[in-house]
Amino acid sequence: MKEAIRFENVTMRFKRPSQDPLTALQDLTLPIEAGQVFGLLGPNGSGKTTCVNLLCGLLRPTAGRVMVVGLDVDRHVSQVREVLGIVPQETALYNDLTAVENLRFHARLYKVPLADQAARIEEVLALVGLTARRHDRVGTYSGGMQRRLALARALLTRPSVVVLDEPTLGVDVQSRAAIWKHIRQIAADGHTVLLTTNYMEEAQALADNLAILDHGRLVAQGTPHALRQAVGETAVTVQLPHEPDNWQELKQLAGVTAVSWQAPQLHLMVGQNENLFFQLMDFLRQQGLTPSHMNMEQPDLNDVFLSLTGQTLRD
Repeated sequence: MKEAIRFENVTMRFKRPSQDPLTALQDLTLPIEAGQVFGLLGPNGSGKTTCVNLLCGLLRPTAGRVMVVGLDVDRHVSQVREVLGIVPQETALYNDLTAVENLRFHARLYKVPLADQAARIEEVLALVGLTARRHDRVGTYSGGMQRRLALARALLTRPSVVVLDEPTLGVDVQSRAAIWKHIRQIAADGHTVLLTTNYMEEAQALADNLAILDHGRLVAQGTPHALRQAVGETAVTVQLPHEPDNWQELKQLAGVTAVSWQAPQLHLMVGQNENLFFQLMDFLRQQGLTPSHMNMEQPDLNDVFLSLTGQTLRD
């Protein structure tokens, strides 16, 4: 299978005054095949946006190389940008211009043939459902509409690789569902999509394959199903009236690999332990706590994420 993107032994360090360099990526090797939605997951600060900036040529790696459709980004950045469509975290639209005017400016900037501009603008506006609002100022758009317009802008040049850096960040449920629909359509039309996200349900719904980064290192890679299978554990959720004392001690029980408290629930990841229920109830009884609800289920991507990174999302 042809590769659309390849990170090859990539290390990225940032110099800091009077401090040791900050290592954002450490010896990352990650091939991404063409024609799929590839999800890049990780806590805040794990290196996801650094990967995006390296792909765009905004950064040069300290070591290693980044390839897009066989082109070395460092050596052929102009050619790479011709085949990339980017939706950054910040929409970077001109609020005083209409949707059409924003897209026309982008088309000229990226040298879309003049004869094709009008048709392409109408094509991408229809794709993201903004045709009826195409002559309204972008400043009157909701956050979800602006994200959809940013997606349209990325598709205007008909790129073979589309990079979406947290495309549904800060949008409501309805807008998120609409953007998910558009992402699926982009992939169905033959584009390769690299998606960075902090939403596990988004990755599970959209991604054909995933990679999880933590502290700039690759800690897992595979299909969503394979990653869930690899955890091989059961998620136990216990709803309680208040936080138990010393709940961290539960990790000492046989088979328990992770414990966390997210009010009002205690979460455990458990392998083999036939006596866990009785041990857990004894622990809670000693503190005078009675669960109002208990649930046991096979792991989802959120459980995989927690088991690999050891924590929820970081600031």
